[in-house]
Amino acid sequence: MHAIRLHAFGPAENLTYEKTDDPEPGPGQVRISVRAAGVHLLDTALREGIKAGPAPAPVELPTIPGREVAGVVESLGEGTSQDWLGKRVVTHLGFAPGGYAELAVVDATRLQEIPAGLDEAEAVALIGTGRTAMGIVQFADLDEDSVVVIPAAAGGLGTFLVQYAVAKGATVIGLAGGERKTALVRENGADLAVDYLDPEWPSVVRAFLGADRHATVVFDGVGGETGRTAVGLLGRGGRHVVFGWTETGLGGGPVEFAEGELAARGVESVVSLGPAMMEKAGGDNPVRTLENRALALAAEGVLRPTVTRFPLAEAAAAHRALQERGTVGKVVLEP
Repeated sequence: MHAIRLHAFGPAENLTYEKTDDPEPGPGQVRISVRAAGVHLLDTALREGIKAGPAPAPVELPTIPGREVAGVVESLGEGTSQDWLGKRVVTHLGFAPGGYAELAVVDATRLQEIPAGLDEAEAVALIGTGRTAMGIVQFADLDEDSVVVIPAAAGGLGTFLVQYAVAKGATVIGLAGGERKTALVRENGADLAVDYLDPEWPSVVRAFLGADRHATVVFDGVGGETGRTAVGLLGRGGRHVVFGWTETGLGGGPVEFAEGELAARGVESVVSLGPAMMEKAGGDNPVRTLENRALALAAEGVLRPTVTRFPLAEAAAAHRALQERGTVGKVVLEP
């Protein structure tokens, strides 16, 4: 098979398209003929040799990156149910790499069948990014009285957060960089799409809300000055839901608050990732619970994945575009 291999940590150019051995499924596993492989911002950190989020220490090299794949089950390991053979499936590989390839092996217990009406690239957007979005929204009870501010609203997570909040009847304000991205935010139903590249964007939001109305929720995955400014739009009782931050671009690290600052304003800041997300999801398998919610909402038409597609051989270009904020929605590699 052909795959993207990483022999040394470093820049995107270190991702090389190579011929390598076909993986063989072990007991209880399947081999998938990959039609779409997801690219995550975490992948770029791991490529650089940086420990990111809950990921373990940098993987051993050489490696095939990628943890989200969709395609067709083409062969089975010993003891795997024959029912999976030939089915369209999507899966998250966990922290095991191997997704940027024409073939991938995974335990059958991790498989989700792709709902009718979704292609493989759309399904990949849901299995990782979609499930994370479902975990984030647990931290805010949205309804028609909610006013939601979403920085990076044209990204993979931002797209789903906008669509979910719109479906709940909330007033949705999405921030994105440039006309192409703000247009996408409007297409997804946001009441206001604001270009954060305009230094006057906070005034635009305040004018839209009026003197007596404030944001009730900020879904913040960028931090920095943008995140802090968004928090400034919250009224008393508002909630700042953190699911990450960037060190460059519109971010600049996590938002930091002075002692007593949030209490004085009557605002709460909560981190939605990690154990807290899993605890809220509940059940014996909270990850699967969140995957099921994302796939079900997609089948209902509530979540509508936006995908930026690259050929598998152009994984380096995909990484560069993602890091330079040149993409919209979910970035996917297609063999």
